[in-house]
Amino acid sequence: MQRNKKMMSLLLFIALGLSTTANGQTGNKEENLNGKQVLTLTLSEVIRMAQEQSPSAVSARLSRESAELSYRNYKANYLPSISLSSNPSYSRSINKVTQPDGTYKYLEQNSLSTDLSLSIQQNVALTGGTFSVTSSFDRSDFFREGQDKTTSYSTQPVYVGYSQNLFGVNYLKWDRRIEPIAYREACKQYNETMELVAANACAYFFNLASAQVDAEIANFNYANADTLYRYAQGRYNIGTITENEMLQLEINKLSQEGNRIEAQFSVEDNMQNLRSYLALQDDMDIRVVIDDSIPHFMVSVDDALVMAYDNNPDPEYFKRARLQSELSVANAKANSGLKASIYLQFGLTQTGDDLQSAYNDPINSQMARVSLSLPILDWGRGKGQIKMANSNRELTNLNIDQSERNFEENVRQLVRQFNQQVAKMNIMAKTDITAERRFEVARRLYLMGKSTILDLNSAISEKDSARRNRISALRNYWGLYYTLRSITGYDFEKGIKIDYQIKE
Repeated sequence: MQRNKKMMSLLLFIALGLSTTANGQTGNKEENLNGKQVLTLTLSEVIRMAQEQSPSAVSARLSRESAELSYRNYKANYLPSISLSSNPSYSRSINKVTQPDGTYKYLEQNSLSTDLSLSIQQNVALTGGTFSVTSSFDRSDFFREGQDKTTSYSTQPVYVGYSQNLFGVNYLKWDRRIEPIAYREACKQYNETMELVAANACAYFFNLASAQVDAEIANFNYANADTLYRYAQGRYNIGTITENEMLQLEINKLSQEGNRIEAQFSVEDNMQNLRSYLALQDDMDIRVVIDDSIPHFMVSVDDALVMAYDNNPDPEYFKRARLQSELSVANAKANSGLKASIYLQFGLTQTGDDLQSAYNDPINSQMARVSLSLPILDWGRGKGQIKMANSNRELTNLNIDQSERNFEENVRQLVRQFNQQVAKMNIMAKTDITAERRFEVARRLYLMGKSTILDLNSAISEKDSARRNRISALRNYWGLYYTLRSITGYDFEKGIKIDYQIKE
């Protein structure tokens, strides 16, 4: 009996030692047993790496930069532009030339024409027209066999022109209403995407964390099952337990050995998924470190709605879609009726045999051109386009009204889920600690022969389930945390607006 007590004490000490070793692993080694480099990451480090180098983040930055360039091009339309143009040409051919008596004669012509034009243009947003100021000159050289070349100049020192579409759509005016909204939408979309990248990084992080916890649980449970099986063999040999109980412990050991192998496969699969998302090398192992601490704060639904309407890209999209539907209606009306445009030009011009004389005493030059187009018979095509545009506008407004209601409901639901998750976290943490203590008690009682294997297996199952549930609660919390940040564009923990800037 004394020998049995010593054996029980020794086995209890070994089992407690195994438990301490399994729960104390930190994974901070730089190399594993296979000589591969191991990168230990926290959740914040995974999020930072994902926002810097993940394909989703890179794509978001490129889209943001494209929107920036598009906005700069829009603003440039309202600034003056300067252009210099030239179209020199050389010709040697036989052409039909009208003679003084009205007859035609085919003559060989050999000529060189050169020109240069400097123009300044300014769009007028109020009317949609374009002002231009231009200065130009042309030089023509004619070559005849056996004769000196003949040179002449034509100059326009300055002339002012104005073109205007009378009944068409003023796109400059519409762009002033739409383009700033599109730019704000793109900026807010970038902020939202970066927060969604963080939410996705959380999912990959906790997938690997869950797999690692499962592997730790499997390793501990296998070591514990092996210890209990060895202990049971000794008790069976002295007749204190039945063969059925010993076989049950052997089945537990084999089952835990299978769980350990399966858990390791899961670790490798989820590690590869995280590596791929972070664009890391395939020869690097990753170990994630779980921090059970979370920020404790509650979010008001009203505050979240205000921030969502201020910072989320969806409200900007709703405004832009409504304006674009109005633009489509205006386009349909303009294309179905009278079309007219005018071009006015006033300036100075002169000709001469040399460049200096071509600029002396220039004379006035005026031109006015009007273009009109009125459809007489289009078989109702114009009216049909207007009706279609109006119908599309009504459909767009209807869809946007529904989307706005869905948007508000999503914000409310997300806030409720987040606030509830904070309470769930406290419950899961207490359950995990309690289940761990119950397992320790159940194991000691079994080693002392005061409980059955069924009680021990129940305690093990509850311990493992509580630990997994706590990891799952952490996953849900951080997923909701960053999803809430993405939809509101606001950091409720620090009380500041989220604004990601692209580094030059």
